[in-house]
Amino acid sequence: MTPPTAPQAAMARRLPLVLLISAALLWPAAAHAQTLAGPDWAAVLRGWVAAMLALMATIVGLVAGLHHREKPANFLLGMMLSWVVLRAAGASGATGLRPLLMTLLVLCGVQYLLRQMNWKRSWIDHALLIQCLVVPASLLLTGGQVSILATLWQVVLSLELVAAMGWALWLRRLRLEAAADEVQAREFRLMAVLLLPTMLALLAEMALAALNEPLWLSVSPWLSLALPVLMLALGLQLVNGVAHARLDAEKRIAAIEHRMSERIAEVERSHAQLAEQKLEQVTERERKRIAADLHDDLGAKLLTIVHTSESDRISTLAREALEEMRLSVRGLTGKPVHLIDALGDWRAEVVSRLGQANILAEWKSPAEDIEHTFQARSYVQTTRILRESVSNIIKHSGATHATISSAVQEGDFILTIQDNGQGIPTELDGRLDRGHGMASMKSRAKQMHGQCLVESGPGWGTVIRLTIPL
Repeated sequence: MTPPTAPQAAMARRLPLVLLISAALLWPAAAHAQTLAGPDWAAVLRGWVAAMLALMATIVGLVAGLHHREKPANFLLGMMLSWVVLRAAGASGATGLRPLLMTLLVLCGVQYLLRQMNWKRSWIDHALLIQCLVVPASLLLTGGQVSILATLWQVVLSLELVAAMGWALWLRRLRLEAAADEVQAREFRLMAVLLLPTMLALLAEMALAALNEPLWLSVSPWLSLALPVLMLALGLQLVNGVAHARLDAEKRIAAIEHRMSERIAEVERSHAQLAEQKLEQVTERERKRIAADLHDDLGAKLLTIVHTSESDRISTLAREALEEMRLSVRGLTGKPVHLIDALGDWRAEVVSRLGQANILAEWKSPAEDIEHTFQARSYVQTTRILRESVSNIIKHSGATHATISSAVQEGDFILTIQDNGQGIPTELDGRLDRGHGMASMKSRAKQMHGQCLVESGPGWGTVIRLTIPL
């Protein structure tokens, strides 16, 4: 909620004091009217209505002063004060002031009713201002004989006010037909309930005054309450509208703040994604640079050793180092590898190495077609685990037969290497990860979020089961 400004806070602090002063000033007037009229309940009610109208005028004035968009409410304020002064003038017997005050009341009432509908015409403004000059001037020219002319002016002014109410109601009907919704319909029904009885009361009062004076004298005090009650209702409508506008503004502010927080979070996520993409791009470029350097410099030198060395051992070691270097380069480039291509590479290498060691190799590929891919790092780590397993079979198992099978189950790639060798010696006290590179193989599998299980026993060989999520 927006904190009030200094002028708003000052006006809010003065409001209780203004209301108390207004009530204190108007209470004697209401009590005096009751004393003069005796049991005249219409006079008592008019006194209380005048007091409430003065309080409402104070509230309307504060609303108009604090809210720039409610400037037309100043006309409602003038309308209310005109009626209060008009009643006081009537109670004191100053009947000559009634047309003057009625002129001011009509000016403010017509302007408020039309401005409330955003309907403004300059000729109406000029006519109302000219009327404010013509009425007192015509009364002064009569030389004090104002009864007939004052009555005539009062009828004309009452008809103007009735016409303004009818036109305002018609404008609301046109607005309802142009944009029919529940809010417009509710406002139209409310204004119809407020304006139609007031119009009928004003017309009935004028008709009775012309046709039946005794009946007019008895009914007029009650009919004259319709206009102040209308002004009280318009004031309440104004205050209610301002309160609802404040609630709507708070809801819109809350919605805007929510959207802003979502936008900020979205911008932060986008920024984080861009930063991550930038880091990945930089890392990728650096990987490719290192891979190119390894391939062009170290690879060329190892290839030269392979082809020029006279020592078979040195040539073999250089060839193995060249293969490891090429595998590392493939992992650095970051290009995914089709699983079916990887299986072909692994099969050719494993069968060749085991065959050179006089070990029968049996390779079992998956029965179904494989369309999965391996990340470059996963391909490199799996290749090294497979090479370490084959090296263990060749160097330590004493096996004559090895079976390598692969399968894809529930999103996992499963590679199983089994031999018929002598198994892992019992000297390791059951700790299968102590020797033959087992710890390194399990660590590599963990880096791929997989696992490497080893089962072995003296006399029945070794089984290594590698499970990797695709």
